[in-house]
Amino acid sequence: MKKVNLYLMTHKGFNVLDFLLQSSYAACIKSVIFEKDENILDDASDKIIELCQKENIPCFNRKDKNIPHADYQIAISWRWLISDIKNLIVLHDSLLPKYRGFAPLVNMLINGEKKIGVTAIFASDEYDKGPIIKQSYTEIEYPIKIYEAIQIVSTNYIEVIDFIFSKICKDEEIKGIKQNENEATYSLWRDEMDYWIDWHQSAEKIRNFVNAVSFPYKFASSMMNNTHIKIHEVEMVDDVQIENRMENIGKVIFFKDNKPVVVCGKGLIKINEMRNLDGEIISLKKFRTRFYSGK
Repeated sequence: MKKVNLYLMTHKGFNVLDFLLQSSYAACIKSVIFEKDENILDDASDKIIELCQKENIPCFNRKDKNIPHADYQIAISWRWLISDIKNLIVLHDSLLPKYRGFAPLVNMLINGEKKIGVTAIFASDEYDKGPIIKQSYTEIEYPIKIYEAIQIVSTNYIEVIDFIFSKICKDEEIKGIKQNENEATYSLWRDEMDYWIDWHQSAEKIRNFVNAVSFPYKFASSMMNNTHIKIHEVEMVDDVQIENRMENIGKVIFFKDNKPVVVCGKGLIKINEMRNLDGEIISLKKFRTRFYSGK
């Protein structure tokens, strides 16, 4: 029987591992390699370790020098290069060739994509360019938060991994189809600077952004009266005609349901929940308040 090393991170990796260990494919797993993601509040690495220990699956940190050889390697939510790309299969959070690169699911939600999904590819020398083995997608509606999107896309991961393991465990050939380079787009890595809200954008874009970087990420940032805050919950409200709009972006125009309504580049956003950096809820009463980016 062919054996597989799983390179796993985040809840998507945990959900796939949980599925495999409850299926007939568990015997095909040789070991699990993990790493923590410091950019996520809950990266599920502890859950991956605990599940491996419970099921007696060998588990290694990526820096370990004693990782055993396996017939196949499969990487899920993995952020580091794997030097040996022979029989390396990568599961990517988009419908390739769209959104090659980093944080594709976050960027898809910010852009309001109507479909989210997963692509399995053979690894290549250039990232996310390898032949496509299998794709799975789900249509979504907005507003949607990243945590819900992760749960949805996890079902796509399981559909794809089920297909791949069925081939591996039966020792059947896994085939790939070349990507269409004319349709390729790239999704860049995100860091602390990318958490700041740009109030010049439309209310819809801001709403999508706030939801896309919510838990398990670190929540959207804004300055408010010289104070750095985190914005957890927003909703769009009906726009009004604003004189000299561009000069008034980020200002509170009125309160609705005792919550501040903020002028955006297009449309209005009501802030339903905001917190200070200690996690305490902030209740705004001061009318003359402006929100702005701290970049």
